[in-house]
Amino acid sequence: MNTRFHREFFRLLSPPNLLLAVVSIFILSEQRAFAQASDTAQPAVSWEFNVRQGTDGNPVLLLHARIREGWRLYSTTNPDTLGYSRVTLDSGTHGKILSIQELGSVQRKKDAIFNGTETSFFTGDAQWLVHVQPGAGDLKGAGDLRGVVTYIAVRNDSVVGPTDIPFRYVHSAGGGWIAKSAALQQSAGEAENLRKTGIDLANPVNTCGGTGADSSKGLLGVFLLGMLGGLIGLVMPCTFPMIPLTVSFFTKQSASRRKAIGNASLYGFFILLIYGLISVPFYFLKSNSANILNDISTNVWLNLSFATIFVVFALSFFGLFEITLPSGFQNTTDAKSSIGTVGGIFFMALTLAIVSFSCTGAILGTLLVGALEQSGGAVQLTVAMSGFGLMMGLPFALFALFPNWLQSLPKSGSWMNTVKITFGFVELAFALKYFSNADLAYHWGLLKRETFLAFWILIDFGLALYLLGVIRFPHDPPPARLGKGRIGMGALFVLFGLYMLPGLTNTSFARLSLLSGIIPPEDYSLYRHPGRDEHVINDYEAALKLARQEHKPVLIDFTGWACSNCRRMEENVWTAPVVKTLLSNDYILVSLYVDDRKLLPADQQFAFTASDGSIKEIHTVGDKFATLQSVNFKSASQPLYAVISPDEKLLTKPVPYTPDPGEYAQWLQCGLDAFHRQNTTASR
Repeated sequence: MNTRFHREFFRLLSPPNLLLAVVSIFILSEQRAFAQASDTAQPAVSWEFNVRQGTDGNPVLLLHARIREGWRLYSTTNPDTLGYSRVTLDSGTHGKILSIQELGSVQRKKDAIFNGTETSFFTGDAQWLVHVQPGAGDLKGAGDLRGVVTYIAVRNDSVVGPTDIPFRYVHSAGGGWIAKSAALQQSAGEAENLRKTGIDLANPVNTCGGTGADSSKGLLGVFLLGMLGGLIGLVMPCTFPMIPLTVSFFTKQSASRRKAIGNASLYGFFILLIYGLISVPFYFLKSNSANILNDISTNVWLNLSFATIFVVFALSFFGLFEITLPSGFQNTTDAKSSIGTVGGIFFMALTLAIVSFSCTGAILGTLLVGALEQSGGAVQLTVAMSGFGLMMGLPFALFALFPNWLQSLPKSGSWMNTVKITFGFVELAFALKYFSNADLAYHWGLLKRETFLAFWILIDFGLALYLLGVIRFPHDPPPARLGKGRIGMGALFVLFGLYMLPGLTNTSFARLSLLSGIIPPEDYSLYRHPGRDEHVINDYEAALKLARQEHKPVLIDFTGWACSNCRRMEENVWTAPVVKTLLSNDYILVSLYVDDRKLLPADQQFAFTASDGSIKEIHTVGDKFATLQSVNFKSASQPLYAVISPDEKLLTKPVPYTPDPGEYAQWLQCGLDAFHRQNTTASR
C-alpha cells in the first residue's frame, strides 16, 4: 500500500484514542473473570493482618503486604482510572475508616500500562495502617470488623486484580481486637439448602415446558441483530468513505481483475475474522462461577466505564473535539499494512477495525453487553460479532466483483455529518442505559424510571430539533434545504418523545409496553406501584413457608436487575388477565435476583463445593440464587421459570422467556394440574 493512500485513509477517518482505554478498563475491572498469567500459581501479594490500639482509643488495623520479587503493588492513593488498591469495610459492619497511612518504599514513576501516566506503587514489602472508628455496637462487642483489601499488582505486562482479600477482626476477652481468618468456611448445612434432591429435571410430575426449544431461533436472531449493527456501522463517517477508496485501490493495484476480487474478498474475510476474534476471551471464563456473565454485564465499573466512554464519543461526534490515534501506533500499522502480501491485507483490515471504533464503539458495546446477558454468552457474542463483521466486510468483496455498483453509492457529503451527529444523540441514550444498569444492580436509586425517561425525552427532542434544523453544532453547516427524509426522521423522533411523555405520570398510560426491558421497571419508580408487590416474594424460604400454609405451588422466577427479557415478561406477560389471575389466585410467586449485589449477613456467607470439586464463595444474595439455579436447574440464563410443590418436588419442566401470554398461561395451568395430581396421589 503506498504512503499517499494511507495519508488519505487517515485524513478521512476519525480514529479513537479511547480504544486502549476501553481495553485497559475491561482488563482491570474483570481480571478475576479470566485465566490469569501462568506464573501466578503463588499470589503476587500475600497479606498478614494484625491490630493495635491507636492513641485515640480506636483500633488501627495493620495490613502487611509481602510483594513477590518483580511485582508492583499499586498504592491506595491512585485514582480509580489508574492502577489502584482500596481498603473498605463491609456494608454490614458498623463503623468507618478515618484514614489510611502507608508505610514502605513507595515509588512514583510513569506507567507504560496507563500511557505514561505517573502512578504510585510499592515493591518488596508495604504496611498500611488503617485507622478505624467502630460503631457503638462494635464497641460493646456486638459485632466484628469485616472488610476487604482490593488490590492490583503488575509485573511487566502481567496484571493481577482487582483481587479481593477479606479480613475480619473480632473482640478479645479483654475488650480489644484480634485478627481472625476471614476465609469462608464450607458449610454442609448451607450446601444442602442449595441442593434440592426433589428437583429431578428428567422426571417432573408433568412433562410440559422445557428450556431448549428456541436456542437456534435465538442464535439466528442474534446473528441478524449483529448484521443490523454492521449495516449501521457501514454508513457511519468513519467507514462509508473507505468503501469506494479501498475497492478502487485493490482494482488499480492488482495485476488482474481476478486478483483484485481475491484481494478484496480476503480483505472482507479478515474484517469478519477480526470482529469474531473479539469474543474469544469470553470462552475462558471461570467454569466455577455460574453467575460470571451477570457479574460482567452488571459490573458497576464496567457499566460506568461504558457510560463515560459513550458520553466522550457523543461529544466528539458533536464537534467539540476530535479523537486521534497515537502517531506511533498509526505509523506501526501503516508500516505493516504496506506489505503487499496476505499479512499486509490483514493489517489493512485491522487498521479499518481500529480506526472506525469511534463510530462503531457504541454498537459493539451494545452487542457485547446484550450477548453477555443471555445464556451461553460467549457463543452468542461470537454469533453477534460474526454478523457484524460479515456486514462490514461483505461490501468490499461485492463491489470488487461488481465495480459498476460503486456508481450507485450516494456521494459523501453533509448527510454523513448528519448521521454522525444523530448517533451522537444515540450514544448519549446508550450512556444513560449503562448507568441505569449499575444503578439497578446496586439499588442506588439515582435513576428511577421517571428520571430516566425525563433524560431520554430531552435527548429525543434535542435530536428532533437538530434534524428539523432548529439547532446546530460546530462544523455542521446547515443544509441548503431540509430534505424529506430528514424532516420525516425528525417527525418520527417528535412522535417518539410524545409517546414517552405519559411515562412521567402516575397513571395507567405510563406503562410504555414498547420500551419494556429497556427502561427501568415499573416498580423502580418515584411513585408507588404496589400492584406487583402484592403477590411477589424475594425470599425463597419465606415463599415455601407461605406455600405450605396456603397449599399452593411455588413459581420460581430466576431474574436479574439488568435482564431485559425479565422486564418484558413482568410488564407484558404477567399483566395479561389470564396470567395475572393464575399468579394471584393459584401460585406463590418468588422472584430471585441472581445479580443482586446485597451482601448476605456474615453468618450466612459460606464456601460452596460444586459437583466438579470447584469451590465458589457465596457472599451476596445474587451468589446464592445464581448457585441455586445452576445446581438444580443446570442453567445460568434469565429469565427462567420453574414450578415446584411446597415439599420442593419439580412439577413441570422449567421454561425460559415466553412472550406469548397464552402459551405461558397454558404452562402455568399444566403446573397447577400437576400439583393437584400430586396431592390426589398423596391422599390415597
